[in-house]
Amino acid sequence: MPELGVNIDHVATVRQARQTNEPDPVWAAALAELGGADGITLHLREDRRHMQDRDLQILRQTVTVKLNLEMACDRDVLDVACSIKPDQATLVPEKREEITTEGGLDVAGLRDRVAEVAARLQAAGVSVSLFLDPDLQQIEAAAQLGVEAIELHTGQYALARPGVERDKELETVRIAAAEIRKSGITLHAGHGLTYRNVAPIATIEGMHELNIGHSIVARAMMVGFERAVREMKSLTTIH
Repeated sequence: MPELGVNIDHVATVRQARQTNEPDPVWAAALAELGGADGITLHLREDRRHMQDRDLQILRQTVTVKLNLEMACDRDVLDVACSIKPDQATLVPEKREEITTEGGLDVAGLRDRVAEVAARLQAAGVSVSLFLDPDLQQIEAAAQLGVEAIELHTGQYALARPGVERDKELETVRIAAAEIRKSGITLHAGHGLTYRNVAPIATIEGMHELNIGHSIVARAMMVGFERAVREMKSLTTIH
């Protein structure tokens, strides 16, 4: 059974919508641990649109499971990562105009830069994972860099319609996963995974870690909404 890394970015997204101090992703991380999370994942973006440096600093002090920092090959964020030292850094592509990460890192085209960032992180004691599309050329390029893990981008699988289309995308992920295992690199996966589509990915041979965020945060809002309203109602009712 793979480990579950819970991505808490969208808790910070709600907070930043009002530029206030709630909901606090640090609190969310603690609750995720109580729920059985094997890791906490956050993406410190170059534009700081949701997670802030303060969040990473406090999470490093409070998280008792694996702390996984998603980051671009950006020098500013790299400096922060090497200073704070999360347990793992997952290198991802990043564009300011995107809503969320749209695809895998182009290791084949950016080999020197990725190699430089990975080496510096590893020298700081941070293990490195690369977020890649299930593309054999990219996996081959990544295997030459000596990284500890590869996280397969499951976005196309998640978007595919159930049936033949999804089965085809699942097979693409399985083939890529087999290549990663053959290279001796730890296998991770994530992006777009939900309560409805996660099981086939979780059962891929050798799957070590799944990183899931949006679906968990969305469900948390629904299963906890009634309680939150009742508690507020009790405070506003005049006895």
